[in-house]
Amino acid sequence: MVNKLFTSLAEGLFPSYCILCGLRSYRPLPLCSHCQKALPGNDSCCYRCAIPLPGAGHTRRWCGQCLNAPPAFDRVVAPWLYGEQLAHLIHRWKYQGDRLLTVLLASLWLQQVADLEPVDVLIPVPLHWRRQWQRGYNQADLLARQLRRDDPRIHAAALDKPGVRRHRPTLAQSGIDARQRTRNLRGAFTVFRRYDNLRVAIVDDVLTTGATASSLAGALRDAGALGVEVWCLARTPAPGSQGPWGPNTGKPVQSERRANIVHPG
Repeated sequence: MVNKLFTSLAEGLFPSYCILCGLRSYRPLPLCSHCQKALPGNDSCCYRCAIPLPGAGHTRRWCGQCLNAPPAFDRVVAPWLYGEQLAHLIHRWKYQGDRLLTVLLASLWLQQVADLEPVDVLIPVPLHWRRQWQRGYNQADLLARQLRRDDPRIHAAALDKPGVRRHRPTLAQSGIDARQRTRNLRGAFTVFRRYDNLRVAIVDDVLTTGATASSLAGALRDAGALGVEVWCLARTPAPGSQGPWGPNTGKPVQSERRANIVHPG
């Protein structure tokens, strides 16, 4: 009761505005309920890589690619589809220094994820030191810390940053195709400790081809990890696919402007 009264008072004195439409959100998070409902959830997808599948629902179906060549990770938890609105949020958070969006993005992830397997270790995908110095922070680390802080299911997991390092700079993944991504990341990660019999969750922002996750998951497997999951905010649909997220070109959306949101009514 006290928390609700404090929240109501704070909202009255310092109103929060939606980062997508600019209207008052009427809740502590800077996203109104209308805009949140417009975000497409990744509800029907491959259990292994989270690529959208028609009619999969919440069953543990695998896509053809994962059946033919299973990736090094066991599962991807990506509750949202990467479209224009979410791209706008992630772009501001990742490239424009809006770290306050970490709370919102972690909340969006937790609201959509019900079936969560327990893990022992969270490993944010590391940036090369030069890129982290330029950006000032690692967005995957911010997300991992916020998830541990907000959800008791995750709080017991250790946050391990020093155990893995990206020891050489790589090209920006958003500007190259799937084959180039795989070559770009070959041997990019070095693991400095053993993960024998540990269940590991790799934390990242967006999964596109899975090249980064596969490379890191393979290194963790070699270090003895019992299981490797990938936790990220969103999954890009397959190139050429069409759905509520719009056409997909196979490259992440780079949104510099406010997403075009029109409220019903």
